[in-house]
Amino acid sequence: MDRLLSFSKDYRKFAVTVAVGLLALVPVMISADFDNTASRWLIISWASFVGILLFIDMIKTLRSGSYGVDLLAITAIGACLAVGQHWAALIIVLMLTGGETLEDFATRRARRELAELLSRAPQIAHRLEGDQVVDVAVPEVQIDDVVLVKPHEVVPVDGILLSSGAELDESSLTGESLPVQKKTGDKVMSGALVGDAAIKIRATADAAHSQYEQIIALVREAESQPAPFVRLADRYAVPFTLASYAIAGAAWALSGEAVRFAAVLVVASPCPLILAAPIALISGMSRASRHGIIVKSGAVLEKLAAVNVFAFDKTGTLTHGNLEVTHVEPHGGLSEEDMLSLVASAEAGSSHVLAASLVSHAKRRQVEIQPAKNLHEVPGHGVSATVGTHEVLAGRAGFLENNGVEGYDASLITQGSTAIFVAIDNQFAGAVYFADQFREESRSTLEDLKRLKITKTVMLTGDRADTADKIAREVGIDEVYAELLPADKVRVVRSISGRDASVAFVGDGVNDAPVLATSDVGIAMGAHGSTAASESADAVIMLDDLSRVVLLRQISVRTIRVALQSVWFGIALCLVLAVIAAFGFIPPLVGAGLQELIDVAVIFNALRAHRSGRGTIERRTSPGAAAGNLSGTWHQKA
Repeated sequence: MDRLLSFSKDYRKFAVTVAVGLLALVPVMISADFDNTASRWLIISWASFVGILLFIDMIKTLRSGSYGVDLLAITAIGACLAVGQHWAALIIVLMLTGGETLEDFATRRARRELAELLSRAPQIAHRLEGDQVVDVAVPEVQIDDVVLVKPHEVVPVDGILLSSGAELDESSLTGESLPVQKKTGDKVMSGALVGDAAIKIRATADAAHSQYEQIIALVREAESQPAPFVRLADRYAVPFTLASYAIAGAAWALSGEAVRFAAVLVVASPCPLILAAPIALISGMSRASRHGIIVKSGAVLEKLAAVNVFAFDKTGTLTHGNLEVTHVEPHGGLSEEDMLSLVASAEAGSSHVLAASLVSHAKRRQVEIQPAKNLHEVPGHGVSATVGTHEVLAGRAGFLENNGVEGYDASLITQGSTAIFVAIDNQFAGAVYFADQFREESRSTLEDLKRLKITKTVMLTGDRADTADKIAREVGIDEVYAELLPADKVRVVRSISGRDASVAFVGDGVNDAPVLATSDVGIAMGAHGSTAASESADAVIMLDDLSRVVLLRQISVRTIRVALQSVWFGIALCLVLAVIAAFGFIPPLVGAGLQELIDVAVIFNALRAHRSGRGTIERRTSPGAAAGNLSGTWHQKA
């Protein structure tokens, strides 16, 4: 039975229907008898089989508490077979299976396992047993076990730091690119990446209850329990079915001819309804793809058209995700260029993320970077080096204090900023400040979304509240939730959805995977984002361009508008032909042929979703640009 039901959802059903039709034509061509016995029984057998499959699907649909157009289709097939119109029955089956194949194609999600999450999850832990280091499987680690985590390894379980200090990359958990400094007694979360020095932790949770495993579990839970989705045509199934039955029943009762009942149901069969929405959705998906946006299912476009709240991750989504030098503040009479030259020279040999940004900034300003001698780096704290005739210290404020720097004044530190503090020849020389710059298109994207009737924009971030508030004010975010872990983001999105709102979330990191999978529509920035985020999302923007979110929203709205127009167009034509057939002017086989014409009309109308409408933002490519080259300027279509 499971295989039978699987086959009923497979494209092979359409292929077999085409094959049956071709095989049935062979005896007809040989005998010149359109009612050839072999052809008749071949068609009757296959049409009956498909009718049974439709009946099984209909029962399942009814049990789930919903109603579709299947009943009308089953009745039309059965009526044609009962009155000897087997070719009309085959045409109905062909249209139904073709529409079902298109629908399956438009809604099937191309999701794979979260390979990045799973491959990055540690398998082995180094447990300390006395003076011995014993490698054990991560699930064997128990609470209060002491675990050694080597440089550049992922922390296997949640714990408390026993080492004197540590520098951890928690971007997979919080999305923030800047390494986090930890001291003895601080909490360490699984999934964090250790820096250049090994650390010891005391486990406070086993693997199954640690933070990183919870991320994986949240994604799996969200994907195994997708939000309910009603097929577009099914929303109009009840009134359309009742109207069709009323016309067919009246025709039979008044004429006394059962063939009129079949003729009405043939022209009223729901083929156009089944075809209209999938073709419009496929067209919308294709149009999105032309603009570098991969939409994983047609249902995504319908959900996105109904969204009224957009939520955004901060780092890498609203911002570039890279800390850049904002300003240099020399102290004690040193020029800005001289200080920048000395500190960049000292930091050139460091592997720290801020060092790379500082050196790049110095090169852009064409500041001389001199050879450094006696370079010594204290991971997570700072570097010392001899540059020319000067001794340079650069790093955290505490690094300067511990080295007895003179002239250091804590009041000079800009609160809430990220900085490298500098001392030259043991004298405080100033600081270099950094910030994650918001994208140039962030503000305009949010303004455009509000013009598209988005009622609220929200930021969800693992960053500090003061930093998040600053970015929110600059780009025009309405509501901010800061210092969130992945589970917190899921909780916030669910609470917003519970207030009569539909939420689309836009993010890019591994830490965003659970909320991307949980939100009504998840949109991943896939150009530089993680594989896990892309696989958990419903749509992936393959270009590093946040404004594509606006275009995706517009495409979804137009696609659903065209789909609804096509559905109503199909309903109107079917009902008009049903009335004509009720008076005996359209026999079943002719009605099946007219259905083909209706299908063609509906298809052409639905294909309009592939084109842009009025008021749609598009990317204009330069003349002669190669396909796929999306560089150019934005314009608003009149």
